[in-house]
Amino acid sequence: MLQIIVMARWPSPGRCKRRLSRDLYNRLDLSNSSERAARIQKRLTVHTTAVVRGLADAMVIEPVLAVSGLGPNAAGRWGQQLGFPLVRLQGQGQLGTRLRRQLMQGHRSGMPSLVIGTDLPELNPDDLKRAIEQLQTHDLVLGPASDGGYWLLGIGENLIHTPKHWPLIGIPWGGPTVLESTLKAASAHAISTALLPRRNDLDHWSDLKPWQG
Repeated sequence: MLQIIVMARWPSPGRCKRRLSRDLYNRLDLSNSSERAARIQKRLTVHTTAVVRGLADAMVIEPVLAVSGLGPNAAGRWGQQLGFPLVRLQGQGQLGTRLRRQLMQGHRSGMPSLVIGTDLPELNPDDLKRAIEQLQTHDLVLGPASDGGYWLLGIGENLIHTPKHWPLIGIPWGGPTVLESTLKAASAHAISTALLPRRNDLDHWSDLKPWQG
C-alpha cells in the first residue's frame, strides 16, 4: 500500500493564496481580491482531492488530507466533505518540518508516500500513476515546478525507513532553488531520483491567465 498526502490550507480569505490576492489587487484593482483568491484555492483543493480520490478507488492507496488553518474537529469535517476519511493536521513550522511530520506516518508503517499540494490545475491521474511507477525503482520522485520548486514529492519503500536521509533539511523553502537544493541533498546521500514532467503551480495572476475562460 502507498499513501498519498494532500497538503491543503483551509480556503479562508486573507489566509491563503496571498501572492495571488496581491496580484489581483495590484493588477486588476479588485477590492475583493482576497475573497476571489480564496474561491480559487477552494476550487483547486476540490480538483486535487477528486483526482486522488478517484485514483484511490482504482488502486490500493490510502489518501490523507493534511490540513492547516483549522482545528482538529473542523479539519475532520472538511475532510469528510472532500471524501477523505483520514485527516491529519500539518502542525507548526516551515514546509520542510511539516512535510517531515507527515512522512513520519509512512515511516512508522513502512509505507511509501507521495505528497502533493493543491496548486496544480492540470493535475491528472496519469501524473500520480507515473509517480507511483517511478517509486518502484527509485528512492525519491520529484515533480519539478516552473518556479524552481516541486509539485510532488515521493519517498520510496527503502528511503521511507531512513528519515535521516530525507532531503528536507537546509532547503531554502519558498525560493527559486528548492528543487536544485533538494537534488543536491539527495545526491549527497546517493539517493536514486526520478523527475516527472515540469508543471506550473498557480501562485500568481500570470499563472491564472491560461485558465481564464
